[in-house]
Amino acid sequence: IVNSAQAMWTLSRGDIKDEEYKEFYKHIAHDFQDPLTWSHNKVEGKLDYTSLIYIPSKAPFDLWQREAPLGLKLYVQRVFIMDEAEQFLPLYLRFVKGVIDSNDLSLNVSREILQKDPAIESMRSALTKRVLDVLEKLAKKDVNQYQLFWNEFGQALKEGIAEDFSNKQKISELLRFSTTKSGSEVQDQSLKTYVENMKEGQTKIFYVTGENYHTTLNSPHLEVFKKKDLEVLLLHDRIDEWLMSHLTEFDKKQFQDVARGALDLGDLEDNEEKAEKEKVEKDAADLVERLATLLEDEVEEVRTTNRLTNSPACLVITEDDMGIQMRKIMEAAGQKAPGESKRIFEVNPMHPLIEKLRGETSEDRFSDLARLLYDQALLAEGSQLKEPATFVH
Repeated sequence: IVNSAQAMWTLSRGDIKDEEYKEFYKHIAHDFQDPLTWSHNKVEGKLDYTSLIYIPSKAPFDLWQREAPLGLKLYVQRVFIMDEAEQFLPLYLRFVKGVIDSNDLSLNVSREILQKDPAIESMRSALTKRVLDVLEKLAKKDVNQYQLFWNEFGQALKEGIAEDFSNKQKISELLRFSTTKSGSEVQDQSLKTYVENMKEGQTKIFYVTGENYHTTLNSPHLEVFKKKDLEVLLLHDRIDEWLMSHLTEFDKKQFQDVARGALDLGDLEDNEEKAEKEKVEKDAADLVERLATLLEDEVEEVRTTNRLTNSPACLVITEDDMGIQMRKIMEAAGQKAPGESKRIFEVNPMHPLIEKLRGETSEDRFSDLARLLYDQALLAEGSQLKEPATFVH
């Protein structure tokens, strides 16, 4: 490939070899590594254009600079027009490289004209679907190659759930996560695989969010799920909590955050377990009342739990409250998060520490032990203590 004119002439041929495709990619992307895959397509009819799109094998250094130059190289009737024509692909596909050669646009086209031309929207929609189809084909054809793609560009693709409603289903099928059963922090499990492995009677897709893989894997909120051998998605990317605020269902299965609101296991709990839960709540009513009075400034509510089997207590986010990770993202971006809201303090009456607390007659000692358990619950979820020195003392 000597120059752009010869490159476009080469593209018009139908017998291009793989090595020529790779050479052309290096020419247009200035990338010395071979692309993961590519798609060469010619459209004729209402619109007349040729497109060649590439999926790189490595993320560029400026992938997370959303204002950085991006887009496809635009040609009109094989005449080079501009380098970064961002109008042809949505922002979450900013990693895609390639060229588009249109016969419908005028040679004096500008960025302003591109924004107003109705044909551009049709081309944008078609190219977006083609990129997603290429990724879907790659995921089915070569799992290892798709994993390389996901490791590099997965977080960018997650943005599409909120930004591209029309392709939400296609994007959700391309998502990958780590789970409590995958045995690794590598995100290699699809939602389709999760649904196929769901237990009989399970109607929801369970997930937990956290600052990192080990925090989510060891979250006390997972104890009842481990006991019942239920798989839970471990979401530990910074973008994940924002992602789940837009991804509400998959394959007609609702998502449920195991650390938010009341935990409803539905048919996964038998009648005996439900009866035991009611009995425990009744027996622990006095303790719950004492804790609620003591911690009224810190928590919204105190109640017994059906999440815990090994831990004495945990904190739960209310249904409408903003999650911890989302707050951290907003603060890191310099945005003011909504006022700190109180959470729900759940205690496990079957735990020896809680049993000891129930029998404590000294109010001062009861206060110290209760606040110690509350601080431990804060630490377990990855939050900061307001008074670390008091906790250590």
